[in-house]
Amino acid sequence: MRFRSTRGEAPSLGFADAFAAGLAPDGGLYVPEELPDVSNLIAEPLPYPELAAAFLKRFDTDHSPEELDTLIARSYSTFPDPDNAAPVVQIDENTFVLELFHGPTLAFKDFGLQLVGNLFEDQIARSGEPINVLGATSGDTGSAAIHGLADKQGVRVFILYPKGRIAELQERQMTCTGAANIFPIAIEGSFDDAQNIVKELFGELEFKARARLSAVNSINLARVLAQSVYYLHAFNRLAADKRAGLRFVVPTGNFGNVLAGWMAGRMGLPAERFVVATNQNDLLHRLFNTGRYEPGTVAHSLAPSMDIQVASNFERFLNYHLGGDGKRTATIMAEVKAGRAVELPDFDPDRFGATRTDDDGILRNIAAAKERYGYTADPHTACAFEDIDPAIPTVILATASPAKFPETIEKATGEHPTHPALEALKARTPRNVGLPATAASVREYLEANILSD
Repeated sequence: MRFRSTRGEAPSLGFADAFAAGLAPDGGLYVPEELPDVSNLIAEPLPYPELAAAFLKRFDTDHSPEELDTLIARSYSTFPDPDNAAPVVQIDENTFVLELFHGPTLAFKDFGLQLVGNLFEDQIARSGEPINVLGATSGDTGSAAIHGLADKQGVRVFILYPKGRIAELQERQMTCTGAANIFPIAIEGSFDDAQNIVKELFGELEFKARARLSAVNSINLARVLAQSVYYLHAFNRLAADKRAGLRFVVPTGNFGNVLAGWMAGRMGLPAERFVVATNQNDLLHRLFNTGRYEPGTVAHSLAPSMDIQVASNFERFLNYHLGGDGKRTATIMAEVKAGRAVELPDFDPDRFGATRTDDDGILRNIAAAKERYGYTADPHTACAFEDIDPAIPTVILATASPAKFPETIEKATGEHPTHPALEALKARTPRNVGLPATAASVREYLEANILSD
């Protein structure tokens, strides 16, 4: 399969090259030239690695089927129960929770980034050339990327995150690894600032090539495709009478997680609606209710991984909405980059809905889920409990372990959740570097620390 840029000015690439590039040379994001039909994967439940392999073989035609089987099996071997890596928990007659926090860093990002780590290792082995991974995180991407790549030969990992704006345990997962190839960078700004720096540096093509930069954010299509799998997995785990009219409710800030489900829907997953559950940083809620994309100012919240006002995967949705028109996509994204509001032409939400939950609502939803269902939801997942209709089959995506946010859970329920892996981090000494939120300062730091020939 070939992959094209959303902006239409870069050559199409095969899977391996699109994966290695991350961002296209014209500044666009890679998307498949065609979305295959995966409806034949709607069947009885398969072991998770087997389902993931069957799905990803439609896109990765650069590895042999046997090589891909091995890479995927290795990626999910880090989960306690690889065959059911994403348990579906029924909490009410028609309401289910898809638990995506049973990976090594207790967050949904593990599903994409364990695979990405192994793909990078395979890339290095094939090429014999080192790489330097650059990414930005609002909380969980960084720790998942770091866990997937810590101590691996031929790779260094540079993760930008907003200083003081992520949970303490999320930060410790990045800064307490002890791995010499991990470089956490706390910037004086927001996640959007960090993400913009990453995009700017990837856009400097001479520097990108010389530094051998690779991406772990969901600008890398492999991340999004890997996340599509668990929507198929969840559907297959439901009884036949719970599939009709099904809704997936997805906590999201950067739009990659819910985009993965929507893309699965375009490939044959028979879901009726994908509900974007936002916190008080409600860019996407406003988009899907008005057709207007208008970034505002980021406000720190109890769901810090969703404290985002520039959703990078919006560009992929926009390109599909525009029928693949790269020039119109580039024009609109230029307006977005300039900070101007954009009215989407002929806007059709196409199976999307959206809700908004502020901090008071997050606390209320955590308490209500515990009281009504006996279920403890982390602050991000709590946003997905907003306005649930008990008569409609609904799958809520639980994106992180509540143990990563014990203070918020305790404030809402009186309980203080813990996890042994997180408790162990408290005895370790953090290691990071602080930098201004400028591309120049990050570039200078990279120049001094990247792996080269």
